[in-house]
Amino acid sequence: MAMTQWELYDAIVVGAGIQGCFTTYHFTKNKRKVLLLEQVMSAPSAQGCVGDSSCSHRRADGHIFSQTEHQAWSQKDLRILMMGRKEEAEFHTTLDTLSKHGVEHKYFDPEELKRCFPNIRLPPGHGGIWEPSGGALCADKALKALQDLIRQLGGVIHDGEKVTEIKPGFPVTVTTTTSTYQAKSLVITAGPWTNQLLLPLGIQLPLQTLRINVCYWKEKVPGTYGENFPCFVAVFPDLIPHHIYGLPAREYPGLVKICYHHGNKVDPDERDCPSASPDLTDVRILSGFVRDYFPGLQPQPAIMECCMYTNTPDDNFILDRHPKHANIVIGAGFSGHGFKLSPVVGKVLYELSSESTLSYDLTPFRIRRFKHQDKASL
Repeated sequence: MAMTQWELYDAIVVGAGIQGCFTTYHFTKNKRKVLLLEQVMSAPSAQGCVGDSSCSHRRADGHIFSQTEHQAWSQKDLRILMMGRKEEAEFHTTLDTLSKHGVEHKYFDPEELKRCFPNIRLPPGHGGIWEPSGGALCADKALKALQDLIRQLGGVIHDGEKVTEIKPGFPVTVTTTTSTYQAKSLVITAGPWTNQLLLPLGIQLPLQTLRINVCYWKEKVPGTYGENFPCFVAVFPDLIPHHIYGLPAREYPGLVKICYHHGNKVDPDERDCPSASPDLTDVRILSGFVRDYFPGLQPQPAIMECCMYTNTPDDNFILDRHPKHANIVIGAGFSGHGFKLSPVVGKVLYELSSESTLSYDLTPFRIRRFKHQDKASL
């Protein structure tokens, strides 16, 4: 069905995960006519991690989002504990970043940590950073509330419409399995499906889609790791290659969520029904971690779910305009740590799309940083 002239949108956003929703919110907040398209009927578990909660803590590298994260969510539940050796670079940098930005925190030496958290048994020499302003975000609830707000502000959300064609130009034309739409600008926040949409537009980004096993571990004694237990991040580079993070028993009564911050390559269309048997190396790593350091938990997962990360080579986001089509904006590669920063990401993508003055220096997030890599090609 051809669009009539008065149906021109200010923007179309493709992908109704948290990044796309916050981008759409900023359009509606600024009185712009916007359409949000999502290929499935239920966005939360389709693009990113499933479940009720997402871990939020300060970034260690001190870039612009570290400075703004405390503004992103006015209310978070629980607290967070980062565990590791004080001599390790990331642990030390995190302490410096918290101090630099005046974020309340406390360092626990190994003996203090043992006294305060007797249900954690860490390797010798490992301490912790206690951050009261960190914690857990209720991911599904946040996304639903945001979509409700978008509708209240006049935004239009179409679930179950997969994009089949994008014709660049002014206006940009987007065809879905249901209809055809036009807009002054297009924002692509399609997670693992980003490169599928970009291929006909002449660009491929160095994105890697990973299948993440989301594991829940049963308490041996109910309540041991309950509401008073903090969220945590374990940084043991000499023992485990990637971070391990966890949240107390809340999504499932008596089950603690502990996950490995890495996974295996996957076709996003086969996430829930992979053609080959999944590699469970990460689950074996988690089982050893739980057995050695969390003695109050059963060392085999009681429940396993899955989600997807879309990673960049440097784990920084991609927030930029298409190199040849200035009215097409790309937000991608959130690398498993994008949810907590989505209010700021949405604002940035809105500013890029609306040609507003940028609130931040986006140099670390530009596509051109990959110009020497084969997969970042025009």
